[in-house]
Amino acid sequence: MKGANVPLDTELCKKVDGLPRRVNDQFNNLGDMVNFVILGSEQQVQSAFEAAGWRLADKSVEEAVINVVLVTYEKKDYLQMPMSTLYLFNRAQDFGYEQAEAYSVVASRHHFRLWKAPFMWNGQLVWVGAGTHDIGFEEDQRNGKVTHKIDPAVDSERDYISETLGKTGKIKSMNYHLPPNPIYEARNATGAPYRSDGRLLVIFLR
Repeated sequence: MKGANVPLDTELCKKVDGLPRRVNDQFNNLGDMVNFVILGSEQQVQSAFEAAGWRLADKSVEEAVINVVLVTYEKKDYLQMPMSTLYLFNRAQDFGYEQAEAYSVVASRHHFRLWKAPFMWNGQLVWVGAGTHDIGFEEDQRNGKVTHKIDPAVDSERDYISETLGKTGKIKSMNYHLPPNPIYEARNATGAPYRSDGRLLVIFLR
């Protein structure tokens, strides 16, 4: 299943067009772009991403340490490394999801953050996501420390999310939508540049 350029319902279109275009860090530096929207219950969302092979990221270092011990004991790989906190709607992400091979999760991983929107559509919850692909390390321009380097072609992560979900059988439809004032070029909160065609992927769950 692939996303199509199909016009959205008028009411939903207005709500999607009113979304912030970018998320921010704790210092209010604008960062990653909002690049997908998903409609469905929390259970539907979690079930779809689990079926697509995505894992919930640990929310803290303490939680990560516990899980490292558990998966080591069970002779499994640790693939739930915490991700930094970013903000949308004046609050931290509700969920972080990631995909990576065990040997490369520190340096390279597909990942996104998800926020519950402050509105519903046709009685359905609306979730707003920002996804990027970590491909290595670079200097954080805010403080000179080491941080993850993202693939500047951020649309590839949006489309990767679409590809993985499309194989699950849990998707009703996926539409691409170009909002007003789209983001074509920007920098994330650590100062790294990225580029996009500006479209959001709007995903409807079964």
